[in-house]
Amino acid sequence: MNENIEKIILSCGVQLYDFESVTENGHKIFRIYITCEDGVTLEKCEEISKIISPIFDLNPPVQGQYFLEVSSPGIERTLKLPKHFKASIGSKVKINLSGGGSFQGVIKAANDDGADIDGQFINYADINKAKTCFEW
Repeated sequence: MNENIEKIILSCGVQLYDFESVTENGHKIFRIYITCEDGVTLEKCEEISKIISPIFDLNPPVQGQYFLEVSSPGIERTLKLPKHFKASIGSKVKINLSGGGSFQGVIKAANDDGADIDGQFINYADINKAKTCFEW
C-alpha cells in the first residue's frame, strides 16, 4: 500500500490495520481496515473513504473496476503481522499451523519473531492463519 495513504489515515486520527483485495459475488473489493483506541465509527470510515477515493481514482490500488470499503477489522480479527499479535496480547486466538493442526489459547507475549500462546512460543513462519476469538 502506498506510504502516503498510510500517512493520510494517520492524519485522520486512526491507524492502518490491514488491507486486502477480494472478490465477492463477482465484484472486486479493495478493503482498508482501520483501528482507533476510541473505536472506529461509521463517520470516520466515511471520512477516510472520501479522502482516499479521489487518490485511488488517479492511482488505483487494483486493476479494473472495484469497490472501496473502509472499516474496522472487527472483534474477531485476522492476525498477520507482528504488530497485530503485539496489540492483541491478552486476547484469545485460534491458530492454524502451517504443518497442519490448530489450537486455541491466549497470547501472553509477542515479539518480532513469534508469539507466546499459553506458554508455547510459536514462530510466525509456522502459522498459516491466526484470528482472535471473542467469547460471546
